[in-house]
Order: sequence, then C-alpha cells, then structure tokens
Amino acid sequence: MTFTGRKKVTTRILAVLFLLTTGPVAADSSPDIPIRYTHYQIDYRLNDDSSHEETYRWEKKVLKERAVEEAKETSISYSTSIQKADVIEAFTRKGDGRRIDVPKNNFQVKVNKGRDEDAPVFSDYTTLTVVFPDVAVGDTLVLAYKIVQTEPMFPRQFSEYATFPRVYAFDDVRIRVDYPNTLWAQYEARQMNERVTEKNGRKIIEWTYANPNPIKSERRDFSVYDKEKDPGYAFSTFRSYAEITEAYGARATPKSAITDRIQNLADEITAGKTTPRDQARALYDWVATHITYAGNCIGVGAVVPHDTDFILDNRMGDCKDHSTLLQALLAAKGIESIQALVNAGSAYKLPKIPVVSHVNHVINYIPDFDVYVDSTAATVPFGMLPFRVADKPVLWVEGHRDGTRTPATAIGDNQQHMKTVIKLLADGSASGQAEVSQKGMFSLDTRSWKRRLSKEDEEKVVENWFRRQGWIGSGAIELADATELRADYAYKVQFDRKNFVQRPGAGGFHIEPVIFSDAPIMRFAYAAVEPVESTEIACSSGSSTEEYVYEFPDDIKILAIPDDLTIADAALSYSARYQLKGNTLTVKRVFEDRTKGNVCSPESTKAYQAFAKKVMADVKAQVVYK
Repeated sequence: MTFTGRKKVTTRILAVLFLLTTGPVAADSSPDIPIRYTHYQIDYRLNDDSSHEETYRWEKKVLKERAVEEAKETSISYSTSIQKADVIEAFTRKGDGRRIDVPKNNFQVKVNKGRDEDAPVFSDYTTLTVVFPDVAVGDTLVLAYKIVQTEPMFPRQFSEYATFPRVYAFDDVRIRVDYPNTLWAQYEARQMNERVTEKNGRKIIEWTYANPNPIKSERRDFSVYDKEKDPGYAFSTFRSYAEITEAYGARATPKSAITDRIQNLADEITAGKTTPRDQARALYDWVATHITYAGNCIGVGAVVPHDTDFILDNRMGDCKDHSTLLQALLAAKGIESIQALVNAGSAYKLPKIPVVSHVNHVINYIPDFDVYVDSTAATVPFGMLPFRVADKPVLWVEGHRDGTRTPATAIGDNQQHMKTVIKLLADGSASGQAEVSQKGMFSLDTRSWKRRLSKEDEEKVVENWFRRQGWIGSGAIELADATELRADYAYKVQFDRKNFVQRPGAGGFHIEPVIFSDAPIMRFAYAAVEPVESTEIACSSGSSTEEYVYEFPDDIKILAIPDDLTIADAALSYSARYQLKGNTLTVKRVFEDRTKGNVCSPESTKAYQAFAKKVMADVKAQVVYK
C-alpha cells in the first residue's frame, strides 16, 4: 500500500478483485449470489533482490442479471516506471461452452505521463481496461495476466497479504509463492490449506482455499475490520514492523534536511511567535493550509517523499510529502519531530505478520509536546487528530516502540450547546433566536461548512434550511470567522417561521431544534432505530446540551408537558427538565456519552441502543396546548 494519505489501490494491482484488498462489503440480501469465482489463482515468483513476477488467473461465473453490467468490464493498473503488464488471455466462455476471445479493440489503455518526453508529476500509472464480449447470465469470464515488478518498492523487501471474506463464493483458490531459500521470510495462512516444498534452492509455498457456500451477513458497518478474522494469507520478508519503519526512514528522513530555503521559510512563518509550541502550531497551520493534497504514485515514489523544493514549488504533496516538509520546518526552529506510519482505514490493530500495506498513511509526532499532527487534514487544528487515525497503532520512524498508539478521542473533547428562545404569536407563527457553540469534531464540521459557504448562500441558509424541513420561514445567520484552525466554533440565528403551531384549536408540538446543528440530541438518539452490529464498530464520546425557552401568547393554555427524566449508566447519561411558569416553558436536555476509546464492542453498542430508546421516547414527547 502506498503512503499517500488516502486509501488507494495496492501496488500489487488487484483492481479486478478489489474485495481481496479493501475488505468485505455487505452480503447480498437475497439467498442467491450474483457472482461465483470458479477459479482464482496468483503465482508470485521472487528474485534474490525481491524484484518479482505476479501471474493472475481468475474465472468468474455470472449468476444474476444485476451483475452482468459490472462483470463485463475489469481493469489492471500498474506503475509504468517499475512494472510491466501483459495480458495472457481474456475471453468469455458461454454457457454452451463456446469461447469468445476479447478482440483487440476491446482493450482500453489510459496512460498517466508527462508532457512530451517529460516525466509525470504525481502519477505514472497505466490502466488497462478489458471489456468482455457478449456477456450474459450463465457465462464465465476468464482473465489471465502478468505483472513484472522490475524494482522492489523497498530494496530487497517484499510483503503481501489478501483476505477472502466468507460472504463471497470461491470454488477454487490457489496461491503460490516461489522464492529463493536464501531469502528470509515469514508467512501465515488463515483457514487455508498449506503445502511447503523445496526444490533447486527455492522454497515453494502453496495455499488452497474454497468457500462454495458463502454465508449471509447483515453487517452494514465496516468502520472496524480485523483482517485476521477472515480466511487469507500473509507473506513478508520484513522481520518486524520496526524493519518497515527503518526501510521507510532510510529514504524519507534525508529528505527533511534543513536547507536555506527551509530555514528562511520557517523563520518567516514563525515571526513573532516566541514559544516553541506557538512556533510548532504556526508551522503546522501553514503546511496544512498551504500545501494541498496530491498523491505520489510514480514508482517507488509511492513510499519515498519528494524533495522539499519540489513540494514548495508546487504547493502540493501527499501525506509523506506533508510530513517530510513539516519535519524539516520544525527542525529549522529546533523542534524535534518524528514521522509515524499509521493505518488511515478500518484497521485498529496490526496483524501478526508485518506487511507494508497495514500502514498506509504518514503523520508527525512531536515529543516535546506529546502531540500527533496530520497536516493532510486541512481543517483539523494543531494538537488534534482526524478521527480516522485516532486510537490506532502507530509506528515511529525513529525510536520505534512496539505497542505505541495514537491518542483516542478524550471524553469532553466533542461538545455542543444550543440555546433557543421561541416566541409564539397569535396566528401560530413563531420568531426567535438560537445560539450554538461547539467544540471538537462538531466544530470542525461546521467550520468546514462555513469555509465552503458563499456570501449569496449564507444569506439564504436559514430560508433554505426551513424549506428542506418542509417549513416556511426566513431568518439571518451570524457566523463566526472560520479561517483559523481551531477546535471551537459558534454562530447565532434569528428566525421567523410560519405555522409553528396549529391555530385556532388544540394541538401539540415536539420540543426540537428550530435550526440546524452538527450534534443535536436526536442524532445520538437515532441509535435506537439502527441495527445492532455483531462486530466492533468505530465510535467516539460526545455531549450535547439543548435549552429552550417558549413564550406563549395569553390565549394559549398549556395542557401538558413531558415529565422530567434522569437516566444513566456507566458510559451514558441523559437528563431532561421541564418547567412551566405562567406562559413560559423552559426546557433543558443534556445527553452525555463518556465512551472510552474509539472502538465499541457489540455489547456496548447493544447497551447504547437500549439507552437511546429511552432518550428517543423523551425527545419525541409533545407539549399539548389548547
């Protein structure tokens, strides 16, 4: 996996069978499966220097009409500078046994290259798309091709893994690794048959697997995925994760050298900043907001940063470019930092066999402040990590220590407080104001929205919000400046809404937010109607407080209000207070989720849902009037 800061196709190219590298998706809801792999085979042949060949052959049978359109087309991608690809054969085997070869004009080649004879800037990938002819239900599509890796991604190193989720049908899987017995390697197969032989100074590992009767799965949330729970294999010439960091650092660390240009830029950015922490914050903010993201997929550039001059000239770079530039700028001010490898996907633990693709993102660690930063996250402030890399194993490129993790979201980090004053008028309409203050992730989402909001849209934002809710109304919003990278935000809204309650006559209304926000209590309560997953899921703590003041006209009599409620358990609490004095109703609701860590067990999810049902009943309660 390339260190690009965003999820990408693996360098070994399994675009034709992406499910093996990106994890499972939910099983089809019907008992019938749309595609069956009647044969799937990969042969790896390694040389002494770990350059290698990979030969693929798969046959998949189309079982359902809904699968025809997607099945008729597949793509092979490879890095032109260090890989070569060759299609051995491609054809459609009709249900009656006829073979229809893919004609030459059914191959589409897309090449990323520079202008004229110049090298490309960020990607040299070539994509070869194969379109199978005359595909119908009952046909089998056959593709065989070879990828030759002329230069290892890391010198004299090779690592590979794949999983075969049980929700897919595989009749015959065969994996073969052929390598010199002088090349040290470790490997494992999970729920696969294994055979190891040696011949002519080479070691041959063969793994076989079959899953002709896939299981049905109701799973919908794949925010946490443990690769080792599914059948599959891993092979690596790395002895440890520490070796992976050493291999990465050998070429990355020299790129962060302090040059005159780096020193001058660091001095310019930190002008007027007297403390090291303020200087570090200023440097982080500059890289996060001035260096846009662009993947580096040119040969070994997938795991080797660009020179800092290149990054600065183009004001672009991927995660390792960001980390390298920030490390150099920090060093120019005498602030130590370490590049760190982490998984930016759904892996919250590292598998036993050290494989490069388990860590696909690079961030920075600043020991003096015990702070991790990810400057590819252009909206996340200094000292805070994007959720996708929080509470995960992290590999320091220098001073590696097993068991190191990025910090989890701390209890109290994510907060929202909303106060709304609503004055009901004699005709049933309402006017009022609302104030929202936020911290943590809730504020980042709102800040990002504000930065994208045009002046014209800002003037209509309240009216458009009402319209989307099926209401008629208008108003004005006062938004705080959102340009600075901060973990707090606030805004105010003045509003007028038609038909807030039915007049004349009796009726009822829900106590609910009149305006939009990122974390209303109802958002937490929605867990009451969500299916409970049988696996771990990603989660986080947070709190939301809502206060309401309702002022009723003299000719409205309040007949009933909800009862006060207080409920709590070890991780959750909710309180609701309702007080009616004359024609004024005041309400305060507080929901607190004190979940520790960023991974929740099925048991805690089930308990959360039971709790949320009680909350849901309260927030759906009505005020009854006449």
